[in-house]
Amino acid sequence: MTSWSTLRSRRGLRTLAATGAAAFASAGLGAAATTPDTDWYLRLEKPPWDPPTIAYPLVWTPLYADIALTSAAALTLLEQEGRHDQAAALRRALATNLVLNTGWSVLFWRVRRPWLSAAWCAVLTAHSAALVKRVGDVDPSLGTALAPYPLWCGFATALNTSIARRNA
Repeated sequence: MTSWSTLRSRRGLRTLAATGAAAFASAGLGAAATTPDTDWYLRLEKPPWDPPTIAYPLVWTPLYADIALTSAAALTLLEQEGRHDQAAALRRALATNLVLNTGWSVLFWRVRRPWLSAAWCAVLTAHSAALVKRVGDVDPSLGTALAPYPLWCGFATALNTSIARRNA
């Protein structure tokens, strides 16, 4: 049974429901904190390579789905193979990652601290890369599928840092 096909099992579907709910909660809380139409954000000087606002939901929606799917497949395979300690560690890593993800939105949009949110985003990027490695250790195809996530977080870190620098 491949990692991807484990999602068709009863355990896989339950795990996917859990990772999907966690990713959905993180996305929802992050979206609720995000306020690109505020005067504060509109007045910020941004680099010319800042994507249009519509790009963010177009990128984040599939990334959250990717996080839920790859994590569920890895967790299911670990559980099926009896590697319960590794599954528990992956669950903790996923939870931490989603908290970091949501926390960035709060720090940038609500607390309005570009330098602090840039540092937070760098931690999120590093943690996302570690999550890819952890998932990839279960099955390299899952790590490959999740690889766009830390790449986007790296872009977000560079963008956030550029905004912080321009608006010091």
